[in-house]
Amino acid sequence: MALISFVNPATKYRWFNLIWMIALLVFPILLWLMSPDYFDNTGLEICPSRVFFKIDCPGCGMTRATMHMHHFEWQDAIYYNYGIVVIYPLLIIVWFWWLRKAWARHKSFATKSN
Repeated sequence: MALISFVNPATKYRWFNLIWMIALLVFPILLWLMSPDYFDNTGLEICPSRVFFKIDCPGCGMTRATMHMHHFEWQDAIYYNYGIVVIYPLLIIVWFWWLRKAWARHKSFATKSN
């Protein structure tokens, strides 16, 4: 028996699922509207391996690489983190999967209300 049971609000509430679908559609557009170098040279380091040990972890630079990959700047993306070649396609697959599930839930809510 679990101490905490989690129920996905998107499966329970139609309005929450609608907000989730809108967020999934708007988020990539907002990233395209931002400058590709928005996260470059911010001076903020939040990675514990960089802060405490001055060592780059496998995820260091992934946000910057994702932003450059999203703007089709392949060389800059690979410069910041070469793992983006694998991660970015996986992000797109997960995004499509989430969108498909949200759309299926939306359709099931519509059939339940009729």
